[in-house]
Amino acid sequence: MTVSGGSILHTLDRQFDELPKQVVFCKNCVVSNQRPRTVMNEEGICSACAWAYEKDHGVDWDRREAELAELCDKYRSKDGSYDVVVPGSGGKDSAFVAHQLKYRFGMHPLSCTWAPFDWTPIGWKNLKAFVGSGFNNVLAMPDGVLHRQLARTAFEAKGDAFEPFVYGQKAWAYHVAQRFGIRLIMYGENGELEYGGSIRYRDLPSESPADWGQEYFKGASVDELVEHGMSRGLIQPELVSQSSMQWYKPPPAEAIADLGLEMHWYSYYMKWTPQENFYYAVAHTGFELNDEGRTESTYTKYASLDDRADGFHFYLAYMKFGLGRCSRDAQQDIRRNHITRDEGVALVRRYDHEFPARQFRWFLEYLGITEAFFWEVMDYYRERSNVWERSGGDWRLTAVVS
Repeated sequence: MTVSGGSILHTLDRQFDELPKQVVFCKNCVVSNQRPRTVMNEEGICSACAWAYEKDHGVDWDRREAELAELCDKYRSKDGSYDVVVPGSGGKDSAFVAHQLKYRFGMHPLSCTWAPFDWTPIGWKNLKAFVGSGFNNVLAMPDGVLHRQLARTAFEAKGDAFEPFVYGQKAWAYHVAQRFGIRLIMYGENGELEYGGSIRYRDLPSESPADWGQEYFKGASVDELVEHGMSRGLIQPELVSQSSMQWYKPPPAEAIADLGLEMHWYSYYMKWTPQENFYYAVAHTGFELNDEGRTESTYTKYASLDDRADGFHFYLAYMKFGLGRCSRDAQQDIRRNHITRDEGVALVRRYDHEFPARQFRWFLEYLGITEAFFWEVMDYYRERSNVWERSGGDWRLTAVVS
């Protein structure tokens, strides 16, 4: 089923309602208060930069590592059976976590992967290299027709076709743990804390699936997305069933409680530095850089490499918030003192606006949309942002970091 156009009725992205109208950039990095859930302190420093400083000066990492050792002692199997689920793509971060748990803490991890919309060659190569370095992996590949229709609906209704991947990425680890009777899940980083969102988990090692809606799903569940898609004629009702939709949601809360399942972030226990994770994964799991050179819209070539849709996830963020892929990378590198703020500003001005052209034809074909409708969606979200203005037929970004 292909629906290539049609007026957008409304958005399910409820993050816009909470964004300040006046745009303010962090004085330390290149993020602005348009990044959802980011707050600035009295000195004009964003929550992620404040946390980065605290990581270096206020956290007792020896104590937290001891807590991790105790956690592993609690769940480590005595017969070599799986005792921790590590979700990941075979990228640098999940490879780092799985390898550390296995060889530093003596755990027996079972890796699991929720498949991307379509692998890039380097993404598939890195996943195979990770498995080949000594790990078992359970791969989920959801119904391709339904997944496309969910992505098409999310592209329009949430301004992010990536959303069905996020639903499954969060839920799949819980299903794997339930089916194998494993009581511990170890994710990599707490993205909200590390990259500028909510700070309420600053001193907590875990979250609950009940928190996912606001922090990961833009305020709307997969059920709301499906209902919207069916009402718009974008999702075929006969494809929607309990069996087909179960993988996009976690198991019932009572089932999680009965198993005694705990989810934790590795970044709570060990200082999280993505560039160091990259070096580690290269050395231990055969991770390789983007074989196309610099990743479009940024200056790096080691992050978010596995999915052909990645570039448009970041490009839509640029449409909504004026913060693209380069901005995200530069924020992290500034906070870890890899580059200066001035260097970050220059990089953002050079690359943040760059269109991810390599996968554009594939993206249109995957969603079943026209190029004209693609830009209609871009305009729809720019109109709702606080950072763009239109003069005649041209758009101008009004909030530019300096």
